[in-house]
Amino acid sequence: MFKTEIKSQIDEDICILIKVKNHAFNYICECGEAKKLSVKECQDTKAIFISHTHIDHFVNFDTILRHQIGTGRKVIICGPKGLINQVQHRIKSYCWNLIEEGAISYEIREIHENNYIKKVTLNPPLWEQENEENFSSFKIFEQNEFYVEFEILDHKIDSVSYLFRAKDKTKIELDDGFKGGKWVSDLKRSYEMNTPNKIIHIDGIDYLSKNLYHMINIEKGKKVGIIMDHAATKENHQKIKTKFFKCDEVFIECFYKNEDKEFAKKNYHSYASMSGKIVKESKIKNATPVHFSRKYKKDDIEALLKEFETAQKAPN
Repeated sequence: MFKTEIKSQIDEDICILIKVKNHAFNYICECGEAKKLSVKECQDTKAIFISHTHIDHFVNFDTILRHQIGTGRKVIICGPKGLINQVQHRIKSYCWNLIEEGAISYEIREIHENNYIKKVTLNPPLWEQENEENFSSFKIFEQNEFYVEFEILDHKIDSVSYLFRAKDKTKIELDDGFKGGKWVSDLKRSYEMNTPNKIIHIDGIDYLSKNLYHMINIEKGKKVGIIMDHAATKENHQKIKTKFFKCDEVFIECFYKNEDKEFAKKNYHSYASMSGKIVKESKIKNATPVHFSRKYKKDDIEALLKEFETAQKAPN
């Protein structure tokens, strides 16, 4: 369902691209420096997800903006409280006298505590905040095939982690003597809408839908998590374990080596063995440590990755 790719090189910031099977658009997570992020990938992006706006997560926004101008589409940008003004100020710092109306539209969705979301639209050439809406939801973004949940972590500021969840699929495994037909979609609809006494017509015979439910198989949707900067605290770890439990794939910040965990504590970051430990406790199937301190050389990062792996595979 989801195809993920790290677009930032190991000595750059952080940027992850998510593509969805049979879906025309991309999804960018984090706007750090990323030379491998192509013009077309920016233009084909439907939504951007930003954990927080420290420079290493937001510096490449202007480049993405430049490539998206002229697509004539609405692009959604999701992130923490304060994001609306920050995006608006970034855009308004440029001169837009030659841009046409409708060249692009940005919808900013700002995440606050208690699932409160503030939404505004920015349109050229004036880029004023328009169409403000306020609502409550545990989903920040939704399409037909998947949706995105969020969790606010503490990085001395809000740092939003994201969970991409493919929707479960209802499939039918036909018993002997049954052939496909319109009744299959009727049965699926009955199951999904919880109408067990609905009459299903099959080859001239009427069945109660609940008597056919044994042929239904639920294919669980894949889950992909993006967990960026966070302090190594019990509160953050509990939130991670709750939101990302048994996730199929996770990208998790691993900013410091174990020997530098005092720097991690001071700067509200995680470190190698702690990120590995939380992944293990969350029973995550496939975890990728990302986003390393720029002070580290290649050998340092290799040691960091080994520390992460050791903690992840440690016996209970």
